[in-house]
Amino acid sequence: MNLPPIFRIVLLSVLTHTAYKGSKVLMSLSALELGANEFFVGMLFSTYALFPLLLSVYAGKISDRIGFRKPMLFGTIGLLGGLLLPFLFPRLEVLYVAAGLIGCCYIFYTVAVQHLIGAMAEGLDRTRNYSWFSLGIGMTALLGPTSAGFLIDAVGHRATFAVMAAMPVIPILLLGLRTGWLPKTSHVSVSKADKATHRLSDLVRNQSLRRALITAGIIETGLELYNLLLPIYGHSIGLSASQIGLILGAFGFALLIVRAVMPHMVKRLGEERLLAWSLLLGTCVCLAFPFVTGFATLIAISFVLGLSLGCGSPLSMMLAYNRAPAGRSGEAMGLRQMVNKGTEVLVPFVFGSLSAAFGMVPVFWLDAVLLAIAAALMRKDAVSVRKMPVDQ
Repeated sequence: MNLPPIFRIVLLSVLTHTAYKGSKVLMSLSALELGANEFFVGMLFSTYALFPLLLSVYAGKISDRIGFRKPMLFGTIGLLGGLLLPFLFPRLEVLYVAAGLIGCCYIFYTVAVQHLIGAMAEGLDRTRNYSWFSLGIGMTALLGPTSAGFLIDAVGHRATFAVMAAMPVIPILLLGLRTGWLPKTSHVSVSKADKATHRLSDLVRNQSLRRALITAGIIETGLELYNLLLPIYGHSIGLSASQIGLILGAFGFALLIVRAVMPHMVKRLGEERLLAWSLLLGTCVCLAFPFVTGFATLIAISFVLGLSLGCGSPLSMMLAYNRAPAGRSGEAMGLRQMVNKGTEVLVPFVFGSLSAAFGMVPVFWLDAVLLAIAAALMRKDAVSVRKMPVDQ
């Protein structure tokens, strides 16, 4: 298959991440079907992120040292195994084991592929590559939940796990058997001597990188809250799995649209300013979300929220890579994932408990406050960037 390198990577990521995104909806609805309440569904989401929280920086160091193919292959095999477990053993406790296995392995794929995208090119070409990649990932936000919902209604929860498990098989074959499938890059492995001088605190003390990481964590909070609460909320008001999948799909469709035009918007506004405005829009949507109950209205407001948060992940990826010290881009991407996974561990546990105790309104409003804080951080960065040439 004679595809340009960026499209080879996008193809692999669409297949793997569709299964990953679909598995989250599938496991949530399977847990509810097996009698779990909101608290236990929140714990299930936290399990997805527990091992990535611990392993993200290590995964980044691995990609700095040995490259990209082996970590990506390892992560894809783990994703396959995690999807097969609930098919073979359809019990509630197995869902937690499967979620932990997926999280533990797939983080190596995630960090390596994001590092690879950055290492392939520089300047505007790098921005364009991240845009293509984020467009493919946005497509999975549409395909994963929608296909999971329709498959559950058509063939049941257990058989849906088997269908989802088929998706990573092609990436495993391509990564395992075709060593030239990934493009060659200018990536240079980090020696053990250099590694000994690298401290995580050096990255944390980098002020511009730190602000980007905080913003990335808040964006991930918004995304995880939506993925956690929407199935619970839809289930509570009597929506079918297909309807829930369509609402989640509207969010994913908005991701596709906004990421398709993102390079133009970045060129016009700049990364920080665009991110600030999109987060402000998300703040307004989260204030209104818990008062919406109609199916059609939920699709519309989910679409708008997707437009808001759709720029967040690719822009935070670009900022983290561009602001990383030389030779430590993989570690910086891993640190970004550690921050993200930290929010994924805490958010389902804390916000799932809050929603069970107090309902949806305070949870969505607290999310709005966090998004407003992130918008303020990026607004300050945008002002700093505009002033920089004058100061110099």
